Amino acid sequence: MTTTTTGGAPPGATAPPGPTAKARRDRHGVRGSTRTFWLFAGPFLAGLLLFVYVPVGWSFYLSFFQAQNTVTPTKFVGLDNYKDILTEGPFTDSLWTFTLFALIVVPLTYVLALALALLVHRIRVARAFFRSVFFIPTACSYVVASMVWKLSIFNGVRFGLANTVLGWFGIEPVAWIGTVSPPWYWLVLVTLRLWLQLGFYMILFLAALQQIPKELYEAAWTDGARPGWQTFRHITLPQLRTTSVAVVLLMLIAAYQAFDEFYNLLPNTPYARPPLVYLYYTALGQGQDFGHGSAGALVLSALITMVTLLQGRIFGFGKADR
Repeated sequence: MTTTTTGGAPPGATAPPGPTAKARRDRHGVRGSTRTFWLFAGPFLAGLLLFVYVPVGWSFYLSFFQAQNTVTPTKFVGLDNYKDILTEGPFTDSLWTFTLFALIVVPLTYVLALALALLVHRIRVARAFFRSVFFIPTACSYVVASMVWKLSIFNGVRFGLANTVLGWFGIEPVAWIGTVSPPWYWLVLVTLRLWLQLGFYMILFLAALQQIPKELYEAAWTDGARPGWQTFRHITLPQLRTTSVAVVLLMLIAAYQAFDEFYNLLPNTPYARPPLVYLYYTALGQGQDFGHGSAGALVLSALITMVTLLQGRIFGFGKADR
């Protein structure tokens, strides 16, 4: 007696089991998740490629050409553009301007933001009100704030707020922005930047302070530590180490990218030009020198990257605490 099989399968063999309903649902779920991901992330990635990576790549290309009044140059100059901007001149002067600006703004912002965070963290009444009051200036436009500082507070005439206060003490009006010796314009620039960014960094410190376990302070008080400077130095400040590194890093990058306040407060002045203002006038000024402007932008980007990596290596940012 012979046994007939279907499709040539040997006698006694069984057909392989098909995919279960659960496996089919899993595959459909993965495909659906992939389509959803590209639906939401696709436009963002396309915009990032089109408006960020392509311009950066083209800027890198232009930095090796003589590109004046054109973005499609033909004369290759190699590293001459980099040599020109790195020799003693306006671009290196702008780097010194940034250095001075950062040396003033970064420590002041760090200390004042931390002090505000400690005060708001300790108060028990209307904490949300004070937190909002100090944070609201961060929503203000740099351009609008610059105009207020220039036209209302430090406008250089006796009707300005600063000169009005000085007049109460019999002091003559000061041309805050136009005075180079002494350089009173630094007071205008620094106070504007402090007013605009203190609230943001205060919120970062405030969030970090709320994460410190109260048991650490209770143990310190049990061991005889006195509230105040001793507790702050040995408990609070070490616990804020990661946040402090991140805050200083953000402040340095923001100082490198300073543009609006300098451009609006000190237009067409040869002094106090940070790198971005110099590059703006180089690339979009009368000469429209895109070659030197692109080289300067890449040098500035490299400096920001090196400072970031160096600071992260020094402070161990991103490493697990031992």
